[in-house]
Amino acid sequence: MEIQSVMKRQVVSVHEDATLEKAVALLVEHRIGMLPVVDREGKLLGIVRLKNILELSLPTFVEVMEDYDFVHDFGAMEIGEISQEKRGTPVREIMQPPQAVEMSCRLLRAHAFMRQHDLHDLPVVDDRGILVGLASWVDVGVGFLKDWIRS
Repeated sequence: MEIQSVMKRQVVSVHEDATLEKAVALLVEHRIGMLPVVDREGKLLGIVRLKNILELSLPTFVEVMEDYDFVHDFGAMEIGEISQEKRGTPVREIMQPPQAVEMSCRLLRAHAFMRQHDLHDLPVVDDRGILVGLASWVDVGVGFLKDWIRS
């Protein structure tokens, strides 16, 4: 089965000139974990992940500590703010390189690609690099499971 048969075709994306503040607003409004970054023609240029944005505002020790079982409440440290200066940063300056597959990609390759690149959402492009869809980890997994169900 090809990825195009399980992908979502309505994708929330952001233009390369949009600010970090706009990207955050889209992530919150749509409750998504990744935004594809596109140019005016819709070509995929990169991705902005919720994980990376959170790293801008979370305390540094969160990345360093290995065990949090003894912490019951982080208190005032839970209020993470991104400075006004960083909020105005264009997403093209913080985006990661594009990680995508073409529409004809089969599900096993998509699954392996997502594991290799630690992706929960996978942009799908056409042969010109234009963003045409997005497949989540769940979309790919359910695509596999469909074949397991006997009618």
